[in-house]
Amino acid sequence: MNKFIHDKDITLFRSCLVSAEYPGIEASTKYIFDKLGIEYVIDRNQSCCTGLGHYYDIFDELSTTALAARNFSHAIKNNHKHYVPMCATCYAILKNAAVILNEKDDVREEINKSFRENGLEDLQYHKGDIDPVNDITHAAEIIYAHRDELSKYKKVDLSGIKIATHHGCHYCKVHYHDTLEGVRDPELLDKICEAIGAPTIGWYDHKKLTCGCGFRQRYANRDLSLEVSTDKFESLYNEDVDLLIVMCPNCHLQFDRYEKVIQNQTNHKKHMAVLNIAQLVALYMGADPYKVLGIQTHTIRVEPLLDKLGIEYDDREDKIHD
Repeated sequence: MNKFIHDKDITLFRSCLVSAEYPGIEASTKYIFDKLGIEYVIDRNQSCCTGLGHYYDIFDELSTTALAARNFSHAIKNNHKHYVPMCATCYAILKNAAVILNEKDDVREEINKSFRENGLEDLQYHKGDIDPVNDITHAAEIIYAHRDELSKYKKVDLSGIKIATHHGCHYCKVHYHDTLEGVRDPELLDKICEAIGAPTIGWYDHKKLTCGCGFRQRYANRDLSLEVSTDKFESLYNEDVDLLIVMCPNCHLQFDRYEKVIQNQTNHKKHMAVLNIAQLVALYMGADPYKVLGIQTHTIRVEPLLDKLGIEYDDREDKIHD
């Protein structure tokens, strides 16, 4: 896949789940971008992508697309039209909205008419304003594009632990042709890990399996959701994995918040930490585990992993866990 990865004029698209559940993902992403000289802004006018509401059938496709058009217009006016979401769901939702706005004239006109009728003419979307391939890039793809530069910022040796990756459905299974490093055996995260001296186990049973959350299924069909997650955990435990790397906060939440639930059901005692790829790279660059990575917001303690890596930390920074 040939896609242009921008390193300037970027709007870092904030994620509801990142902000509410794992704010260290955003802090880690900014930490990395600042080190690498990636030019970006945070747009205070940005609204939610509606991803969670969309997949819960709270927001219909027209509403989701209209909000995307609004967000795109603000980014364009701000001269930072290259959207970089930290969430795979945001990534897929925004790309899909851009495709609809570019290809469906009737939908675009209906949305623009609504803007005009409500005094929001400046938010109107014009066909081709956003290129869904080159203007919407996941934050992990930017880190990947700069992977050969990462070693210059090495502060921590990450060797000696077993790492597995989970790329997430909304990166690998929605916009196949935009995905970097494969979809059948996705390796985007694996390549980044390799670049920072932390090679992964590569392929494992159920590597492509969903995390199990299924959005509404996590609550409406909890047993089914956890059954799928259990299959994933079993395969990871069989590989004796120390750390699972993800690129989506929804997957992160499913693995981190529910690991103890699944362990109570299966009697597994294996400790496996979960980190976003940005958190791992920031750790490699010397970021503080609490002030930047925000590991105190994790349910599964990350400190045992830090101990194994010989990384010093002050657990008094953790104001959440007892």
